[in-house]
Amino acid sequence: MHNFIFEKIKRIQALAEIGLYYAENTFDRERYEELQEIALQMLERIANVAVENISPVILEKDGYKTPKVDVRAVVFNDKNQILLIQEKMDGKWAMPGGWSDISYSPSEVAEKECFEEAGTKVKAIKLLAILDKQKQNMPPAFEYVYKIFLLCKKLDDNISIGTETSDVGWFDENNLPELSTPRNTSEQIKMMFQFHKGERIEPCFD
Repeated sequence: MHNFIFEKIKRIQALAEIGLYYAENTFDRERYEELQEIALQMLERIANVAVENISPVILEKDGYKTPKVDVRAVVFNDKNQILLIQEKMDGKWAMPGGWSDISYSPSEVAEKECFEEAGTKVKAIKLLAILDKQKQNMPPAFEYVYKIFLLCKKLDDNISIGTETSDVGWFDENNLPELSTPRNTSEQIKMMFQFHKGERIEPCFD
């Protein structure tokens, strides 16, 4: 129920922002601004986070509200192990990746993040999945997020930590470390292994 309410409040906020973008008179703008303020106050209460910390994250003020995009590099070695990095932020593990950057394609983001976070050079070769984070049983977040998973071929055997990571390693499917669930879940890791083993062929979406 908590996640349901959280997502509905975010939807109200997004509709308010869209309304502000298209509003043609002062009356409409005032109503959408009030609706936006109510949504922020509700988010503050349910998330127990101050409005001033929420606003910079979700108030884009640049037009029609759209999802953010998170790209993950899916890398396997010849021992059928998956590459994971340990996040400094929470001390837990995830596939290399992060927010998409302006002027970078999804494949370029995956390759860049893999080198920066895991110290290894890869080549993105195949789309595996595009998933709506809200529908993936993941922890709630202020942003509405689409997650892109790209299979990447490793170009060298080097691995090393980056500025945002405290460790990096290869892991068996049945011996995974504690995962950073805002970034990836055990179900998503399992899906990636299914692709690797040929149990899934077509890209997964939604």
